[in-house]
Amino acid sequence: MSVQERKERERAERERLILATAREIAEQQGWDAVTTRRLAERIEYSQPVLYSHFRGKREIIGAIALTGATEMAAALRAAAAGADGPHARVTALARAYLDFATRSPAVYDAMFQLDGGLAWARDDTPEPLKDAFTALLENLGEVTGDGVSPGLFTELFWAALHGLATLTRAGRLPAEDAERRIALLVDRLAVI
Repeated sequence: MSVQERKERERAERERLILATAREIAEQQGWDAVTTRRLAERIEYSQPVLYSHFRGKREIIGAIALTGATEMAAALRAAAAGADGPHARVTALARAYLDFATRSPAVYDAMFQLDGGLAWARDDTPEPLKDAFTALLENLGEVTGDGVSPGLFTELFWAALHGLATLTRAGRLPAEDAERRIALLVDRLAVI
């Protein structure tokens, strides 16, 4: 291995460490607790080293959002692959989405609530974000109903899931009714 390859590998390892540590702090204490000073202390590198990877918290949030989008897309595809039939598939998608939001709230916030400097629904949207949307789209096309654009239906379904995730987490919807909400959403929106 050349010196250059070793340096690139070490840089990539540092970057992974920065992101893993930021994610850990955010999941445990919230995003307000993620500061460059705290990150530098936890990873035992100086703040200038941290800034050589990311210009600040916004870029860290953006990088975590991209990782989260990749994880969400994989979870959605796995849920859909394990379901038999359109109704079960759409229900599994809804559960997987809401489970992801519950299991990784700081990552979910990085993806949808915080400013990570990422563009959504534009030509310059990063591929992981597009892929998370596509993971829904590719499994909802058969339940949109006549004359309804699969893309538009997917946006509506995603918006409904986002609302459920956000309102449930904020305590504005009782968690014990989550399964009933999923069933109602699927039964009312998906034409099966």
